[in-house]
Amino acid sequence: MKDDPKDLDQLLKETFTNEFRSGYVNAKGVTMTDLYPNIADSIENLKIWDDDVWVCSFPKSGTTWTQEMVWCISHNLDFKGAEVNLTTRFPFLESSARVDNAALIEKFPELANHEFVHDSVKFVEDLPRPRFIKTHLPFQLLPRDLREGRTQAKIVYVCRNPKDVCISFYHHTKHFAFRGDFEQFCRLFLGDKVPYCPFWNHIFGFWNKRNDSSYNILFLKYEDMKSDLISVIQKTAKFLKNAKLFSEELNQLLDHLSFENMKKNPAVNHKSMFEFTKQYLGASGEAEFIRRGQVNQWKTVMSPNILAQFDEWISKNLKTSDFSFESPVKPNIQYIEQFHNSR
Repeated sequence: MKDDPKDLDQLLKETFTNEFRSGYVNAKGVTMTDLYPNIADSIENLKIWDDDVWVCSFPKSGTTWTQEMVWCISHNLDFKGAEVNLTTRFPFLESSARVDNAALIEKFPELANHEFVHDSVKFVEDLPRPRFIKTHLPFQLLPRDLREGRTQAKIVYVCRNPKDVCISFYHHTKHFAFRGDFEQFCRLFLGDKVPYCPFWNHIFGFWNKRNDSSYNILFLKYEDMKSDLISVIQKTAKFLKNAKLFSEELNQLLDHLSFENMKKNPAVNHKSMFEFTKQYLGASGEAEFIRRGQVNQWKTVMSPNILAQFDEWISKNLKTSDFSFESPVKPNIQYIEQFHNSR
């Protein structure tokens, strides 16, 4: 049985607000925090450069992994440079709209020295070119020039099976604001009431533009990255017009991007931020940004009832689309053999 939107709005207010996040708004059909309108105009009018590189995604779809891959390929595998925090190298455009930063700084004055906390859009605007920018905004909320195809800027979009996204998003939000249980989070997710929903509009907004010559969009799938990262790296390098990676370089990047190394890499795992939320904001659970990174974790997590709701929802939304999660990239046998033979 489908939830009443008003009931979901009440559930959202009861479970997903705190002293730093007081409510939500509908922005062009998208659920966003009530802080988003404060920066909406500056995002809409952001100057876009042809050499910008954007990584776009629905939250918890492999964004950080994709960012690190894109940055390293674009910077000729500068692993020393990659020791700088990813938030600085590849900032989050709408970060200022996640929480009430004025209230946060009032409680924790030490954060006042971080320019990014005050105005993430201005921080992005002032980045040296070429700029590398992360956003979870759906296509209809992107800056006007990017949305209307007035630029040659590159967009790398990554998506993930919504069942796994929901699980990962639930564990992520427990560290910041969400006080409900998993079943309640699933209700909000399916009802388009968590930030950045509706989920399918988010995916289709980029999927339907991927072959449009007005845009430069590379569409990636998390599941392909898990099953054949070598091919995805090669595909991304070609899109970024970077020199073809040789076997030794490819091995270095594969090692750098392995789940084990990403999880323990302080430049990408946001460990200090999650420890902060646990210590000062009462966040629950393990303080981990990179948690498990698994495919099909829903098989052991979701109840039969929730799973049935997701299956019906997925089937309904894919009925009129040519999109599918069941389309792995064709394995690059040459590079797979080179990589395994060198191990």
